[in-house]
Formats: sequence, structure tokens, C-alpha cells
Amino acid sequence: MNPVTPSCTSTLLSGASLKPKPQWYLIQTKPRQDSRAEEHLQRQHFDCYRPLRKVQRLHRGRPDAIEEPLFPGYLFIRLDRLSDNWYPIRSTRGVSRIVSFGEYPVPVRDSIIEEIQQRLSQENKTPAPLFCEGERVRINQGSFAELEAIFLASDGEARAVILLNLLQREQKVTVPMKCLSRMN
Repeated sequence: MNPVTPSCTSTLLSGASLKPKPQWYLIQTKPRQDSRAEEHLQRQHFDCYRPLRKVQRLHRGRPDAIEEPLFPGYLFIRLDRLSDNWYPIRSTRGVSRIVSFGEYPVPVRDSIIEEIQQRLSQENKTPAPLFCEGERVRINQGSFAELEAIFLASDGEARAVILLNLLQREQKVTVPMKCLSRMN
């Protein structure tokens, strides 16, 4: 017979250490159904987190700030290992699977989620620019189509100043922003 110390007995009787706290897990969504999966999981009263960041994209020739997922195809869900019912998650619209090693879902540390939230809150104050200074770009249309250039700066909302190599000399040229694309 093993003796049990009073401090262990009081801890066991109070149930303080028996109740696990909820943890974050990673869910893989079906292609381009991140928001659908998040919406349907929230309707089932699950705590979900889909990190979004603001970026600038060209929309009808003008830069437009939009939100896009930081991890396309994935979202985080907070679950209690013992008390939450995991079965409805697999059949939720937009959900592909819970990311697991073998048959065991892998928890994501709270510190990782907090770090993502902190970085995104700082980053989302201003959207990332469409092009960065010094970035190589390709001209898609106009008399300089298919030429490569270096992005220098935005010139208003719809125009850009680029550095173009013409006749063995670099020239500053102003072109419409919609004519530019990133180099792959």
C-alpha cells in the first residue's frame, strides 16, 4: 500500500490538476474555403482564429488594400481535449482535416498564437505596399512591354516611378501601376 501525502490528496480531491485547459489545434481546410470553414465552426460555437493580413493588390488598375490569410488553407481552433466534442469538426463544411501526427492531433502552443496575433496587429496598421523600393518588376503593357525594371517609388495612387535600362543607360520612367507585375 502506497502512502499518499496530504498535499497530493487535497490536490486530487479538488480536481485542480485533472481539468486540462483548452489548447489550440490546426485545421486544414478545403481549397479556397477558409472563410466558409471558419464561419461554420463558429456557428457550432467553436473558438476559431484565422490570421489575416492587409496587403495591397491591383484592382481595376488601382491599388486596393485587401485582407488575405496569413496561412491559406489553414485555421486554428481552440478545443478542450476531454470536454469538447470533436466529431462535428470533421463533417463541417470547408474543413478537410485536423492536422495530426498519426492519429493524435497536435496542439499548438499558446505562445505561438500570441506571437502571430502580436505581429499581425503591428503589421496591419498599414497595409504592405504593392511593390517595395528596389524590387524587380516586369512591364506588362505599353511600349515597354516585356521589359524588366526596378521599382523606385509610387507616384500618386495609380502611377509608379521605375528605373529602366534603355540604350545602356538607366532612365527614370513614370508608368501606370497597372502595367507592372512582380518578377517570379
